[in-house]
Amino acid sequence: MRVFKKNDDEFECRWCGKMIPKLKYSSRDHCTRCLTSIHIDINPGDRACNCLGTLFPIDVTINNKKGYIITYKCDKCGIIHNNKSAEDDHFSTLLKVMNKTYDKNYYKK
Repeated sequence: MRVFKKNDDEFECRWCGKMIPKLKYSSRDHCTRCLTSIHIDINPGDRACNCLGTLFPIDVTINNKKGYIITYKCDKCGIIHNNKSAEDDHFSTLLKVMNKTYDKNYYKK
């Protein structure tokens, strides 16, 4: 059973180096600039996964109720999962992922 735990800490993106502020309305789990994340949750917000691979965005779809949904793939274990985008995610990056022109190395620090 999935149980959401709010865990909204600011962090430095380990991929591009940007300081990411708290989301304030939910749990922040990905970079607003490059959209990468760390595979640290089993259930949203629990920080209980020990994989620690980098989650790269591989697709973005639009959900009429939830907005932009980012599909991620872990570079370490290969898991694929979806996550709702945040209000302050860079729209240009969302479009690059959606249009398949996203280059993760462009953002590498």
